[in-house]
Amino acid sequence: MGEFDQLVNLMTERRRIHRIGRLFIEPFGTSPTVLDPATALVVHTEMTQTIATVTLVVAEYDAAINFYRDQLGFALLADIEMGGGKRWVVVGPKNGGGARLLLARADSTRQHDAVGNQTGGRVMGFLETDDFAGDHAGMLARGVKFLEAPRHEAYGWVAVFEDLYGNKWDLIEPKG
Repeated sequence: MGEFDQLVNLMTERRRIHRIGRLFIEPFGTSPTVLDPATALVVHTEMTQTIATVTLVVAEYDAAINFYRDQLGFALLADIEMGGGKRWVVVGPKNGGGARLLLARADSTRQHDAVGNQTGGRVMGFLETDDFAGDHAGMLARGVKFLEAPRHEAYGWVAVFEDLYGNKWDLIEPKG
């Protein structure tokens, strides 16, 4: 089953419904939904949203894959040829948590100018961990360049590092 089919299955499902006058509701008083009384097809009206993937413009696919996979320890989730030299390359934390990065190779002067400066010099990403000391040590051992020593802030432990192009990231272990 493809991703689109899975999405449709999550959004629609057959359920037992009750009719009160002209309003069809789900059992136990859940929020009213739009229903087709002939098929009992429930169409959820409240959408759950998640930022799933963020584009990161890179100079070259393989160098970016090597950095995010080998130095940060991310998983390579997709690497699909799309024709014309383009690839659909997605990396993300091995545990599957949080957003993923779509590594998009720059193909114009404007995009090349953005490589390494995705946010104008600000911190671009926040890599959260529950083992700051272990991840920091492991990243250092794998050659990740930190711009500062770890520091404790009101919100937790943090240290700024750079990706292979100079984009800034925070490695952060949130407080308690």
